[in-house]
Amino acid sequence: MSESLLSVQGLSAGYGEMSVLREVTIDVSRGEIVALVGSNGAGKTTLLRALSRMIASTGRIEFDGHDLHDLSPDQAFGLGLVQVPEGRQLFDKMTVLENLMMGAYRRRGKTDIRATLEYVYELFPRLHERRAQRAGSMSGGEQQMCAMGRALMAKPKLLMVDEMSLGLAPVIVDQLLDVLSAIRKQGMTVLLIEQDVFAALQVADRGYVMETGAVTRAGTAQALIEDPEVKRAYLGL
Repeated sequence: MSESLLSVQGLSAGYGEMSVLREVTIDVSRGEIVALVGSNGAGKTTLLRALSRMIASTGRIEFDGHDLHDLSPDQAFGLGLVQVPEGRQLFDKMTVLENLMMGAYRRRGKTDIRATLEYVYELFPRLHERRAQRAGSMSGGEQQMCAMGRALMAKPKLLMVDEMSLGLAPVIVDQLLDVLSAIRKQGMTVLLIEQDVFAALQVADRGYVMETGAVTRAGTAQALIEDPEVKRAYLGL
């Protein structure tokens, strides 16, 4: 088994007095795509916010040998824990290139940054075509490409992608899934948070199913696709 990059043990979190996550335990090994799936309101985004240290939590989060408990979001980002947020959250009035360069704000070395930019353009040729265009004027699919490209500019150790398929046409989702497969082949580790269970499990190595703030199922992607309860509840089969 590959070395663990992210280990989460007994994580609980919420907002004020409202508890959302209950004793969540997951593990992500280096070089794999792990899908965290479930319906809207299951707690997936709250888990992502806890991992990014945007909200407080109890339990243990260890990333690349570091205990994240007392770290700020910026410190977690600096360790290589990088998020593509739900809704893209681009700087609408800035150009595509300016948005991409925001992902590299902590990096030094113009040559290295330029090489990463060329890699992003290779993955997303449309971004090169639109590099001087205001990000807010692009289509939803192009904006998602830009959000993913911006995250890749940070050279993450773990890329966490939140609801990538939301509001996008299936053909665009397939293109984005192909990109995730491509970056995995280059050694990138991905945690994919998705309501579209089938899309996520198509590209993942393993997966976790969340319901009402807890992990209820875990296994290889193929095992979850073949699980009768997952078929019934999420795949319409």
